[in-house]
Amino acid sequence: MGQQLRVLVAEDEPIVGFDLCDTVAEAGYMVEGPFDEISSAMLSFQKCKPDIAILDVQLGDGIVYPLAEQMMAENVPVIFHSGRLSPDEVALRFPRAQALSKPCPPAEMIDSIQRAAAKA
Repeated sequence: MGQQLRVLVAEDEPIVGFDLCDTVAEAGYMVEGPFDEISSAMLSFQKCKPDIAILDVQLGDGIVYPLAEQMMAENVPVIFHSGRLSPDEVALRFPRAQALSKPCPPAEMIDSIQRAAAKA
């Protein structure tokens, strides 16, 4: 696989965030996060651009859409991970992004990361 891909995880529920990070790390990716606020995720993104981002739609300090738009503008594939919005609702706003509903089985998350990595 060559260089390890870097995956940024933004999730404000601690158990979900750490579980997600474990899943991503066990699949062989480098993990940044979990970040529970847009501000900390944005800071990490600006310091070192990730290859892929997994973003909860609602973080501790607001809706993640502006961050997602900035990431996509810089060609970072985004996977939305939400318990509040359906994947269809997210797809309407972000047709190029993937969207998964919580709770998401680890295998489905890894599958989404692999699809995003193919585009990265």
